[in-house]
Amino acid sequence: MKYSAVFYWLIGIVIAATAIAVSFHFDETVRDFMMQHQNPTMRNFMRYVSLLGNWPLHAAAGLVLLGLAWRRGSKKWTRIFLAMLLVMLLAGVAGTVIKRTIPRARPSVHTEIRWGGPRFSSKYEYQSFPSGHVGASTAFFGVLIIARRRVGLWCLPIPILIGISRMYLGAHHLSDVVCAAVLGILCALVVGHFLLLTIENRQSKLET
Repeated sequence: MKYSAVFYWLIGIVIAATAIAVSFHFDETVRDFMMQHQNPTMRNFMRYVSLLGNWPLHAAAGLVLLGLAWRRGSKKWTRIFLAMLLVMLLAGVAGTVIKRTIPRARPSVHTEIRWGGPRFSSKYEYQSFPSGHVGASTAFFGVLIIARRRVGLWCLPIPILIGISRMYLGAHHLSDVVCAAVLGILCALVVGHFLLLTIENRQSKLET
């Protein structure tokens, strides 16, 4: 059992590393593609997607669902929604720390220096890496996939569309989005394991 877990982790690491490497390679290609296919209607649509994909709406939805689950007495769904809120907070904090310590100019910023800039600064122009929207949304729905795979997979297009909107608006590079997704998945795996799977295993042992 332990060997199989290590094997799956190694496969996941290889896939994540490959995806990150490929994303950096195609940064400029994707940026140019997005710039060449700009139109007012699509930009307005992507602005709404980006606005709705920010963490406050996720938090509001999570709190509403958490309240409904608690009121109906569903301990299982209460834990799931609580885990979704906590993992979004974890991904948000981790992403913010990375943004402040590894400044990167956004694609919309005209500068020769793509990496570097004022560290520990709140300047929006140099907070491209990683995407906070994508990291929070991926972590949020990642826990749902771990807990309830079928329901979570139906929600998977949400973080994907958010990532596309952020690139289309020139807020992030492809690698910002991919690295944020990897960060979100990692946070979801950690929270899902310790807050959901561990508790469920303990309860099943107590019942038996």
